[in-house]
Order: sequence, then structure tokens, then C-alpha cells
Amino acid sequence: MIKDKELTTVEARIIKNKKLLLEQLKKTPIIQVATEKVGISRATYYRWRKEDKNFAEEAEEAKREGIQLVNDMAESQLLAAIRDRNMTAIIYWLKHHHVDYSTRIEIAGKIRHEHYELTAEQKDLMKKAIRLALPEAEEDNTHEK
Repeated sequence: MIKDKELTTVEARIIKNKKLLLEQLKKTPIIQVATEKVGISRATYYRWRKEDKNFAEEAEEAKREGIQLVNDMAESQLLAAIRDRNMTAIIYWLKHHHVDYSTRIEIAGKIRHEHYELTAEQKDLMKKAIRLALPEAEEDNTHEK
């Protein structure tokens, strides 16, 4: 039987580890890496997410922040590579940020439009469909006649 003092110690450690993990996800939004740095298993992380919806939401937000941080770092490195005249970086930037260098697909062709007259049977079916879809349309037509 677990004593109250031991239970609160375990609970306190879990709360501390959850906070550490959330902070780690903000720096490195990769579950495996973040859990290893905090010293918990991936299974524990996913169990916490399943059992604690608030933690799950906080973890998603922390991962979003982490992804944005990595994106910012990557863009910074890309700009540094451009300044160093790295042609691959220059091409990448232009393809994704300049309309004249973006990948394009050109489609050429002709569209032919042919007009066909409805048969009497098709016209009757259309009128029935309209009456079923819009019963008030039938009432309007009776007033017009």
C-alpha cells in the first residue's frame, strides 16, 4: 500500500517531468528526442497524453512552438548560405519566393462546348425534380397560370 506522502512525491515528480517535457518540446519538437532528454519513455508520453487531455493540448502547443523555432533557425541558415553564395540555397529561395523562378505547369488545349436540346422526357423529369426539391415553386407556378 502506497502512503499519502509517497503518492504526493510520485505525483510531484510526474508534474515536474511533464513541465520539463513541455519545455523540451518547445526546443526540439521530436517526441523521441524530447522524451530521451527528460528521461522518460515514449510510452509514458503517450500514456500521459491519453490520460490528461490538458497535457495533450499543452504538448501540441509546445510542439507547434518548437516547429516554429526550427523553421526560424532553418531560414536563418538558408539566408546565411545565400550570403555565402551557395547556389543551391539561392535556387531554393528563388523557386519558393519569386514568381519568375517557381515551378510551373503549362496546359494548352481547346474546349469545345456543344449545346444539346433536352428531350420532352428529360424536360418532364427536370420539372418533377424541381417540384420535389422546391415544393413552393409549384405553388408559384399555379398563380402564374
